[in-house]
Amino acid sequence: MTGTAVVAGAAAALLAAALLELTAARGPRRRRRGAWVAALARLGRRVGAPAAPGDLAARLAAAGAPLGLRPADVMALKGGAVAVALAAAPLLGAALPGRLPLVAPLALPLAAFLAPDVWLRRRAAQRARAIERELPDLLDLLRVALAAGLPLERAIGEVARHATGLLAREWAAAAAQLALGVPRERVLAELAQRCPGPGMAALVRTLERAARHGAPLGEALAAQAREARAARARRIAEHAARAAPKIQLVVALMLVPSVLLLIAAALLAALVE
Repeated sequence: MTGTAVVAGAAAALLAAALLELTAARGPRRRRRGAWVAALARLGRRVGAPAAPGDLAARLAAAGAPLGLRPADVMALKGGAVAVALAAAPLLGAALPGRLPLVAPLALPLAAFLAPDVWLRRRAAQRARAIERELPDLLDLLRVALAAGLPLERAIGEVARHATGLLAREWAAAAAQLALGVPRERVLAELAQRCPGPGMAALVRTLERAARHGAPLGEALAAQAREARAARARRIAEHAARAAPKIQLVVALMLVPSVLLLIAAALLAALVE
């Protein structure tokens, strides 16, 4: 292996580590991920970062504002990742076969620029799945709290205090804002941004409509809880239906050849005898 290939591999490994740490797990790795992100963001601010698109703040909120990042921080992170990719691309390209060295200077910076967007999209999707799982039970608890005579602001806080999970934490934050006197419309709008998914969007619309027209919430919350459970059951059935062909493929590729080999071995033994 040439020295160029070694240097190129090391550069590629450093860039891959910087980008893959964005999707690292919790615990001590979270601190290392934060260090990588901070270093890339500092580099991006030095070399210059593009302006943030208008929807980046909403995407950050849907992803849970990971590591306390703001839109400007994400764009600085993109700029730093692109700078590292541009520096590593010539070395990496020199070690690639064929015409791949011509592609590396374009593909690697593009992948580095898009990596934070992919990270945010994955986090938002994970949060949406967790919220949709927790939503039916919290809706039932909220309906019971409202039926007991609690005002909406206190009912949300009581439900969040007696529940666990991502959605309960978001409801607790919303209840704290309401207790501080933040307008309900603003709190609900921010809650809908932080909690992606059709179920929470429908709940926020129901709460806004009830506040505006004085409509009762009991039946509406019960119906939404039933619909959320039905939607979850449909998703489970769809996942099970998609799993069946995969299982059949495993059977076809692994078990069938093994059985045929056993049959062939038995036939060969009979012929030898």
